[in-house]
Amino acid sequence: MKDETRPFVLVTGLSGAGKASILRVLEDLGFETVDNPPLAILDALVQEGSGPIAAGIDTRTRGFDPAKALAAIARLRQRPDIAATLVYATAEEEVLLRRYTETRRRHPLAPGGPLGSRVQDGIAREAALLAPLREAADLILDTSTLPLPELRRLIEARFKPEGAPGLNINLKSFGFPKGLPREADLVFDMRFLANPHYDALLRPMTGRDAAVAEYVAADPDFPAFWTRLVGFIEPLLPRYVSEGKKYLTIAIGCTGGRHRSVFVVEKLAAHLRQQGWRVDVAHRELGQLPDMVLSTPASPPSPPMPLTVNTET
Repeated sequence: MKDETRPFVLVTGLSGAGKASILRVLEDLGFETVDNPPLAILDALVQEGSGPIAAGIDTRTRGFDPAKALAAIARLRQRPDIAATLVYATAEEEVLLRRYTETRRRHPLAPGGPLGSRVQDGIAREAALLAPLREAADLILDTSTLPLPELRRLIEARFKPEGAPGLNINLKSFGFPKGLPREADLVFDMRFLANPHYDALLRPMTGRDAAVAEYVAADPDFPAFWTRLVGFIEPLLPRYVSEGKKYLTIAIGCTGGRHRSVFVVEKLAAHLRQQGWRVDVAHRELGQLPDMVLSTPASPPSPPMPLTVNTET
């Protein structure tokens, strides 16, 4: 696809086969999505947009006609500035029947009255009506045995624009006495590290200050902990992406939420950004402090010595 072309994806297919899920994935990829617009305005939607666009149409669409839908996609394919793709979602009849049973929704072509109320009949009518679109589709997705993460992976592999939004990682420091952040997916406790609070020079500072950072990092147990922390988190991130997770909040706490947790959040943020992840940082307890200029001592105090136990009797 040329750099100057703009993606347009037209999603159609059998009711219950996953068109809405496909549109949601495209929306997460940065597409402007419109569900069931009248066929007459498809050209206008593309003309007025400036980024990737996706539209979903089916038998519920006002003025739906397979021939008109094919004519619309043909017109868009002739435009040099548009890369038009027709996606058709389908599934086996027994799968569609089960989905309708689980959701208790009416099939659009089996609403009762003259058309009857048997979902099987509605599925057959719809498949016959949409057959020309299936024949013309650039991509047919059978979701009968396709888990949602795999469907997401297939859509992203085909349509993900360069620079599309990915996993947003939010690192948050906090103090345990004020409770855990409710939005946290992962929580780590820094209260085992040496506490700068007990040093008079470091107490008014925060984990963003170099003296506090050096003090915490000099804890004899910190290097091994850090190795294990990043070794735990790093393999999780691509797995979260493959599962379609868009937001991940990692909360790191200590007693006051001002020194150890702040330092580790800042260090972890820098590490993950170097690997190309999108990272936002928030320090919950620092936001409750008045604005002030904190001085840094000329040299940090000596780090704590390793804890020893006298076993002599």
